[in-house]
Amino acid sequence: MTTVVSAIYDSYGDAAAAVERVKAAGIPAADISLVSNDTTADRSGHGDYRYPATTEAADGAGTGAGLGAAVGAAGGLLAGLGIIAIPGVGPVVAAGWLASTLVGAATVGVAGGIVGALVGAGVDESHAHGYAEGVRRGGTLVNARVPDADRGRIKLILDQGSYELAARDEAWRSEGWTGRSPPTSPPTSPQ
Repeated sequence: MTTVVSAIYDSYGDAAAAVERVKAAGIPAADISLVSNDTTADRSGHGDYRYPATTEAADGAGTGAGLGAAVGAAGGLLAGLGIIAIPGVGPVVAAGWLASTLVGAATVGVAGGIVGALVGAGVDESHAHGYAEGVRRGGTLVNARVPDADRGRIKLILDQGSYELAARDEAWRSEGWTGRSPPTSPPTSPQ
């Protein structure tokens, strides 16, 4: 059996370093994903499949992310980055298996965005909402699908440089966040 282990970081650089540590620990790139709201981070040395900040980003998001996910699974995860528009979050840079899930959901018009993808992967719903809020606020999320026996070991690796979600959750609630991501609606069909 496998489980999903997640961590969120204030900077893209810290998350990229975590991805490299997890890969070095023996987890295949195909089982690691990265979602970042920081579409301006310096990704030199990691490659980049981003689209320019124009309407091409929206038009090419699915194609770019699909390509990014495929390249990420086949080779270096961070070389396969693509931009995806996520409801309630906005444009994000994403790579890996979660990016594929997000693109698939967007293509068929499934509401829920990142929360739905995380819950579908086995992440507790309250944590999924916290991770979505963290990404919305500029953080970078890393998820790894790992054998149950490796859960603790990989969690320790991911926790290096990440922030404590519960503490941020509490701070955000004091600012008025309700603990749930903004609701999304399925697309309406033309009349």
